[in-house]
Order: sequence, then structure tokens, then C-alpha cells
Amino acid sequence: MDWNTLFSLMNSLAMAGWLVLLLAPRRMTVLGWVPRRVVPGAIAVVYTALMGAHFASTEGGFGSIAAVRALFASDPVLVAGWGHYLAFDLLVGGLLADRMDRAGVTRLLQAPVLLMIFMFGPAGWLLGIATETAAHYRSQRVAGAGS
Repeated sequence: MDWNTLFSLMNSLAMAGWLVLLLAPRRMTVLGWVPRRVVPGAIAVVYTALMGAHFASTEGGFGSIAAVRALFASDPVLVAGWGHYLAFDLLVGGLLADRMDRAGVTRLLQAPVLLMIFMFGPAGWLLGIATETAAHYRSQRVAGAGS
């Protein structure tokens, strides 16, 4: 299998995980495992295999931007690095979806947060934390008003 094909397969797998997270009913425990465990786990296996097989023989490292550039000049390490993003963004999306569910955030309001995590990981995480915090604050105000 060539690196472009593996890259595309990981993208497709991650997209399937995101679609399940966005669209599937969360009360279905088995489906919940797809974006939270199955997809990130499969990508993590590919990442681990690629890094185990290619990292030591690749030039570069993490000490400078030039070293990182040299490291990612290797297609297998570049594909592994992309898998790192795919797996971790989906894990963060699943964790924040759970937190927003507990905070009472509707799926309609969660969708833009999850899309932001998918596209712009850390910025989406910030939006998710802000959304969760706002929902907690709102529920406390509503509970306080009813007393």
C-alpha cells in the first residue's frame, strides 16, 4: 500500500468516527465506542507501527523547526503525524461531547463545536469549554431562580 492510500484510509476512518459522533444517538453505548475507542484506537495502531518502523531511520527530530521539517520530510512519519492529529482531535471531540451532554447542551449547539474541533482542534476545544461553562452557568441561574 502506498502512503497516499494509507493517508486516505485514515482520513475516511476518522470521518466515519466524526459522523457517528455528530449524528448517532449517544444513548447507544456500542455506537459511542466507535468515535471514542475504535477509530482512535485503529489510527493509534497505524501510528505506532509507522513510528516504530520508521522513526529511528528518519532524519530530524523535535528540537527545532528545521528538525521537525526534516522529520516530516519522510512520508511514513508524515502519515503517522497526520494520524496523531486525527486520533487526538476525535478523542477530544468525544470527551467534550460527553461533557456538553452532561451540561445539557443540545446536539444542535454541539455540532458547531465538534466541527470546530474537527477542523481547528485547539480552537474547537476552547469553544467547547466555553460552551460547557456557559451551560453550567445558565443551569445554575435557572436553578437559583426557581428557589
